[in-house]
Amino acid sequence: MAEIHSCDLAIVGGGLAGSLIALALAEKRPELSVLLIEAGETIGGNHLWSFFDGDVAREDRWLLAPLVCHAWPGYDVAFPAHGRTLLHPYYSIRSARLDQVVRARLPTAAVMTGCKVLGCTATGVSLADGGRFEAKGVIDARGAGDLSALELGWQKFVGRELEIAGGHGLERPIVMDATVTQHDGYRFVYCLPFSATRLFVEDTYYSDTATLNAGALNRRIEVYAENRGWQVSEIGHEERGALPVVIGGDFEGYWRAGGLRVAKAGMRAGLFHPMTGYSLPDAVRLAVLIADAADLSGEALHTLTHDHARALWDERRFYRLLAAMLFRAADPDARYRVLERFYRLPAGLISRFYAARSTFSDKARVLSGRPPVPFWRAVKVARRMA
Repeated sequence: MAEIHSCDLAIVGGGLAGSLIALALAEKRPELSVLLIEAGETIGGNHLWSFFDGDVAREDRWLLAPLVCHAWPGYDVAFPAHGRTLLHPYYSIRSARLDQVVRARLPTAAVMTGCKVLGCTATGVSLADGGRFEAKGVIDARGAGDLSALELGWQKFVGRELEIAGGHGLERPIVMDATVTQHDGYRFVYCLPFSATRLFVEDTYYSDTATLNAGALNRRIEVYAENRGWQVSEIGHEERGALPVVIGGDFEGYWRAGGLRVAKAGMRAGLFHPMTGYSLPDAVRLAVLIADAADLSGEALHTLTHDHARALWDERRFYRLLAAMLFRAADPDARYRVLERFYRLPAGLISRFYAARSTFSDKARVLSGRPPVPFWRAVKVARRMA
């Protein structure tokens, strides 16, 4: 006989989205019995998340404050014809820190790692070992669902943490260094200085495919370090991945494919910036929304998460248009010009863009003037998206 457990709320998936919901509930609804169920052996996997100061509302910062491992007062960007320092704070979170905080804030029995889930409903979770959890509500936060309903480009990357003998000399992160040779779409290098000698370097591409040649990207990281005169004495943490960039598609089809009538969070809910693929700002917003909800039953959670995600999908058509311009109008080896032009715009506009909170004036400013793509392609894309 399979063992059946019960709880108020089961969160399936201990990545960033699921963990933030658990932490928000632990803070605001400590009377609830909450389970966080993760297939891996640690919470958060092997990831590094970063965010801009404007990405998270001041009133929601309490949720991220215990997780931040690194902070900088600004960041740099570099392009062939333009370089700039933006004095907007930038932060990073390590998965090891997320794991530590979750285990400290939640009861020991509430954090279940190494548990493979076969499936879940609005009120139940079935495990591969035959066990089952019955809950008043279930949230599925296991990462992206079936993406076939969406039209996509990709932001793919390989990153390595490096120890640099004698120091690297960077004072701030380089969020985009597009002075590098272009390959496979728009390529840039991303650098985070953790200390005077410790540095995270990521080789990133806005590419038409999710195919990742990790060996080639690691070699390019080595070449980048050599070109900057850095002597690498140690290689530490390595991360790789491919984030979807949404050009268009069927939101409802994507939602249904991820589980019928089941509440969802994070990538599975389609809660990520259409242009960048980043999900942290949306994960914070949803976690706070759920923690403040009066009804956490399965049906109510489904309605809450679906309607929230659907509303954001409808609001973010502008970002999907920009993604279409980048992937359908710009030549792959000239895509950097789109971002180069973007980074000449006012700092406040850039901040609101990354937070997916662009104003009408911001949108008009981004779209004004002659686009840095073939004009006839831009017109064709704009008509298609109308």
